[in-house]
Amino acid sequence: MSERTQNRSQKSERRLAAQLAAQKAAEAKRRRQAWAGGLAGVAVVAVLITVFVTIGRNTDGDKDQTATTPSTGPSASAPATDAPRLPQLPQGADPALGSKPTVAAGKGELKKLIVTPLIKGTGPAVQKGQTITTNYVGVFYKDGKEFDSSWSRNEPASFAIGVGQVIPGWDQGLVGVTVGSRVQLDLPAELAYGTNPPGGRPAGPLRFVVDVLAAQ
Repeated sequence: MSERTQNRSQKSERRLAAQLAAQKAAEAKRRRQAWAGGLAGVAVVAVLITVFVTIGRNTDGDKDQTATTPSTGPSASAPATDAPRLPQLPQGADPALGSKPTVAAGKGELKKLIVTPLIKGTGPAVQKGQTITTNYVGVFYKDGKEFDSSWSRNEPASFAIGVGQVIPGWDQGLVGVTVGSRVQLDLPAELAYGTNPPGGRPAGPLRFVVDVLAAQ
């Protein structure tokens, strides 16, 4: 082989070796970039997981705190809307007037109005023509079944007394009762709504327990 041919062969080998080295370097560079990209992706995922876990813990903590910490605002002591309201009692009245009485059935045949004081009030006596404020429970005299009550409406009833605005038994039985009193009124049918009243009103003899809260 001539010297010129040998030089050409050596140059070709060096060029081939340089090309192979360049290819290997480029491939190594691509692998490094892919590895770095993979690490970056893993790092991003790890950061997102950490953020979500932290938010979840904070949310759970807020829920736990809300569940275990009692409210100190006005709603903490505010009564429910359907809770019974205590009536406004006159000064010096018996505290028992703040609770709904239990009313039992009567005994025997009722022929006339019977007024039975249960609590004696210390206020002025009710006069004919005054407007009085009362709480009351009404039951059928014979079986004690309740048919009406101001307590169930959470609101006392006010009306003029002794002037025909209410049933005769009330007009007759409440005039002269002192404010702050609780009285039982046993009414025969003729002093109540009668024996066959219209409009679904209670028929026959009735019993009322009435609290006189005010008169003016």
